[in-house]
Amino acid sequence: MTNEEIVEIFELTTKLLELHGENEFKIRNYQNAAFNLDKTNVDLLTAPIEELSMIPGVVKSMAAKIDEIRTTGSLKDLNDLLANTPEGILDMFRIKGIGPKKIRTIWKELGITDTQQLLLACENGDIAKLKGFGEKTQETIHTNLLFLQSNSSKLRMDAALVLAEVLFDALEKKYKVEITGEVRRKLEIVELIQLVVSAEKPAEVQSFLNTLEFLTPDEKASTPFIWRGRFLDRTIPVEVRIVKPQQFVNQVFVHSSDEKHLIKPVGTTTLLKTALLEPHDSEEAIYTKLGMPYLSPELRNGELEFDPAFQSKNLITWDALKGTVHNHSTWSDGKHTLEQMARAAAELGLQYLGIADHSKSATYANGLNEERVYEQHQQVDDLNAQFQKEGLNFTIFKGIESDILGDGSLDYSSEVLKTFDFVVASVHSNLKMTEERAMQRLITAIENPYTTIIGHPTGRLLLSRPGYPVDHKKLIDACAANGVILELNASPYRLDVDWRWIPYALEKGVLVSINPDAHHIDGYMDMHYGVAVARKGGLTQEMTFNALEKEEVQTYFTKRKIG
Repeated sequence: MTNEEIVEIFELTTKLLELHGENEFKIRNYQNAAFNLDKTNVDLLTAPIEELSMIPGVVKSMAAKIDEIRTTGSLKDLNDLLANTPEGILDMFRIKGIGPKKIRTIWKELGITDTQQLLLACENGDIAKLKGFGEKTQETIHTNLLFLQSNSSKLRMDAALVLAEVLFDALEKKYKVEITGEVRRKLEIVELIQLVVSAEKPAEVQSFLNTLEFLTPDEKASTPFIWRGRFLDRTIPVEVRIVKPQQFVNQVFVHSSDEKHLIKPVGTTTLLKTALLEPHDSEEAIYTKLGMPYLSPELRNGELEFDPAFQSKNLITWDALKGTVHNHSTWSDGKHTLEQMARAAAELGLQYLGIADHSKSATYANGLNEERVYEQHQQVDDLNAQFQKEGLNFTIFKGIESDILGDGSLDYSSEVLKTFDFVVASVHSNLKMTEERAMQRLITAIENPYTTIIGHPTGRLLLSRPGYPVDHKKLIDACAANGVILELNASPYRLDVDWRWIPYALEKGVLVSINPDAHHIDGYMDMHYGVAVARKGGLTQEMTFNALEKEEVQTYFTKRKIG
């Protein structure tokens, strides 16, 4: 049991209480507890119950519930609610644009208990007839439900990597093994988890795989040299190829490259033919054979990487990052204090932290009103003075993630905006827009002289929400015309802007910032995902904003600052 699992129990209990129309006071207690437990640094598994009840937003009755979970491993309230909830109802919680109260109405008035019945009801027009719904809500539910269903057997890269590593760890104890395929190539969406195993006896590996309790074999789809199946609680397919030791490197290479990369003509041959012609000791040797520089798996997309100009680029790496901008603290909805976020960034060897807590429109995220903005700025000044006194070469820059309102304006006056070192402008509300409406809103924000960075420009959530329609060329052109930095939001839930638009941004001279959108110190690690996809698009160190030295960033902010 972990803090995160306890928070998940409280969140699910809150949803189910709402679903069943329980007492509002009880719902609010669970809701407040879930929100505050997600932000706390207290170890919920070991803290005395008296300390638990001192956590803001956690009343004594909720502290007792935490103690019940860690003592018994479950929560009676949740178990009772689950016992009275059709299993298919839980799947409806994943649909964007529909909350527990609307799900209750659908369940109680139409008797719908699963997503397939819900889809049919949308197509028959039954949802629109419900009080408080209408055609617009029905269309939203239908669209988001279809989107979820079409992605049900896919995973984000972070989730797929976790599963691949679980299987890798099990196999590595007995065999030489490598993760390959879409996971190794750092695709943002993974549809198949693949590994290659070196073994003289394929049947032995197959038997071993069948003993692993977390796997379910698909015997009909498997062959003597390829084990196919899936993880017990997942629908994503898994494939393990078993090859002779002398073919291991070759097969790892082949199955870590896009087909277009393998069959692209190189002189009179291809990488595929070269890889299959004879055994190689390393993947580097395959490229050397053709007089090519080594291309790491994330670059093997069959598109840009064969251009000599691309091959000569100084592509961005994790080690080249000098700082991180667009991060959140406990001032808004972050889990760690500003000082904790800063010191954790410094421990990673970074030179600066751009704090960009949520702005005042984001009341759901404890956004900062004007008074709290000035209070935070004072703390930034105090911390920077403290760091200087300690001899720590580290600076916090004063930023904000300012909401882009419906008309494209930012949600502070110019007098407030000019007090920040930088402003990340992002859309968080009214996401259902036509392309024309979205572009008007985004370009107005980009043309605002106080906007420094345009944040997660399409608003997408991978496998969950497709995002609003955007004309990327017009967006990037506007950034170029106004000197605005384009965010590559490195959260594996977003990875927005899409890496396929990086070449156009570079062509237009637009800087890209790989921002973790970190809400806790571990969130900094998401920049690994951002670096991986940025490299796919050919992002260079020189065009990566947060690869600039601290002094260069300070100069950049100073030059753009107005008033």
